[in-house]
Amino acid sequence: MGKYFGTDGFRGEANIGLTADHAYKIGRFLGWYFGEKRRAEGSAEKARVVIGKDTRRSSYMFEYSLVGGIVASGADAYIMHVTTTPSVAYIARVDEFDCGIMITASHNPYFDNGIKLINSHGEKMDEETIAKVEAYLDGTEEAPYAHRDAIGCTVDYVAGRNRYIGYLISLGVYSFRGKKVALDCANGAAWTTARAVFDALGARTLVINAEPNGVNINENAGSTHIEGLQKFVVENGCDVGFAYDGDADRCLAVDEKGNVVTGDHILYIYAKFMQERGKLLNNTVVTTVMSNFGLYKAFDELGIGYAKTKVGDKYVYEYMTEHGCRLGGESSGHIIFTKYASTGDGILTSLKLMEVLCAKEKPMSQLYEGLRIYPQVLENVRVKDKAAAQADEAVQTAVKRVTEALGDTGRILVRESGTEPVVRVMVEAKDDETCRKYVGEVVETIRRQGYVIE
Repeated sequence: MGKYFGTDGFRGEANIGLTADHAYKIGRFLGWYFGEKRRAEGSAEKARVVIGKDTRRSSYMFEYSLVGGIVASGADAYIMHVTTTPSVAYIARVDEFDCGIMITASHNPYFDNGIKLINSHGEKMDEETIAKVEAYLDGTEEAPYAHRDAIGCTVDYVAGRNRYIGYLISLGVYSFRGKKVALDCANGAAWTTARAVFDALGARTLVINAEPNGVNINENAGSTHIEGLQKFVVENGCDVGFAYDGDADRCLAVDEKGNVVTGDHILYIYAKFMQERGKLLNNTVVTTVMSNFGLYKAFDELGIGYAKTKVGDKYVYEYMTEHGCRLGGESSGHIIFTKYASTGDGILTSLKLMEVLCAKEKPMSQLYEGLRIYPQVLENVRVKDKAAAQADEAVQTAVKRVTEALGDTGRILVRESGTEPVVRVMVEAKDDETCRKYVGEVVETIRRQGYVIE
């Protein structure tokens, strides 16, 4: 990870950690950089950058700042307006843009925002290019301004969002007629897109949290606050409910009984479905180290192989493309279907779950029978030095002791946060009491060694 860009873009509180000036400079560099690449390839055409944003109030500010920088450097900016991250990735790829930009802080509160950079293949931008962006942000040299007819222009590109909606509809294998589906759009980017897709496929669609006002994105809504959807599904007799986050690149579900269907449940359901049809290439599902211990036990029983990557859908996707895997994701609901998308896509994920629901003609609660999610306790410990705390000999000894005690009945995971001065201590075991006991032992060791910020 760089100085500004983490695994999920450049993120911070609007006009504090991430400012309008940052956005303008990023636009200035990208407009110039991709224009230079075009000229080096012998093209006389301007570079083209497509931009989307979520519903945060500050997203307009960052959009205009990015556009100003891009056109000042001689590239054209195509504006999709409020749309989802996966839609920008899709359009960047199919319409052959030089790059895409999504303005979002995903599941964070409204006062945060972020800038995600997407390459021409619809994938997260490569580290080499991001390093150049960061060097420009910190440097003293300015990219040259364009002059006269070399100055770029802006293009209203809402048609790109409509193309993406059409693409999702085209993936509907079954009619959803007769299915009552609830959607929680988190007052975010999916607020217009998701309903259009489900209505077109024949569902009786009920929508909540689809009234964004700039400051209510993710507020007691969406995949990070799914209790509202749980209640709504039961009270309205829905067959299933789907909850998205602010930029709709993740999805969690609720079954007809009001139970939460996590990303691990989704991976289990669709991996089993693919296996039954002989579609699970390499017989491997790609997960992160945060997937539940119970998922691996269930895969073992089915004879399905699995890989574990670092936390972040970026790492999941990299492994999938390198090894030719079709299904992967995170327990948080970032699910990647490489046959259909180059990034996690919440709406696509809900469509794939609907495909299994319709094909099996069973209630959602029966689709994950055979998967037992182990109890989990996670404690975030604020520390003075993440790397030193995790590498400390006494801490490592405590972790090893817990690992040996759990054996094959659970696991412990200690890892550094990518965005905060935090070490995360997580234990999964047969019961909550065991989890709390072992988490407490490791946290106390970290405290005793003097790393904890009291």
